Amino acid sequence: MNRSAEILHRLNELKLPYTLYEHEPKETIEACQSIEGVDWRISAMFKNVFLCNRQQTQYYLMLLRHDRPFRTAVVSRLLGVSRLSFAPQEKLPEMLSLDPGAVNPLSLMFDPEGRIRLVLDSDLMTHEILLFHPGVNFKSVALKRDDFLRIFLPAIRHEPIILTLPEQ
Repeated sequence: MNRSAEILHRLNELKLPYTLYEHEPKETIEACQSIEGVDWRISAMFKNVFLCNRQQTQYYLMLLRHDRPFRTAVVSRLLGVSRLSFAPQEKLPEMLSLDPGAVNPLSLMFDPEGRIRLVLDSDLMTHEILLFHPGVNFKSVALKRDDFLRIFLPAIRHEPIILTLPEQ
């Protein structure tokens, strides 16, 4: 499902400056670190983890530092949710208009009902530029962190939960 044109159109509507990188498909966050032209001293691409509670009534999209291990028990405790786990991949097309491998927070624009809560690792705040796949894994968009947090997220009516994860 390629809805990247709609995502880029929305960024343009919001007059958000961005840099678009086109590249070979990147299946892992580690592979994304090889995108040419990115200034990795000020930029970061975060892991995107699609989660739900056991009853599949609460959904979360969590962004965390690429080298940080994901611990469901820790995140569950910090969110006050019992027993988070990975959400079923078959929910991606229905809830975010995405195929597996292209999970990203920009696609929250396709969740106007706010069924999915965005959870951010506080480490995101230390990077000036954030990179996201715009719905496909063969393109990446670089946005200023403040534009993402202060313009894009309010425009799509999603308020993030910011967690400080313990170093492990």
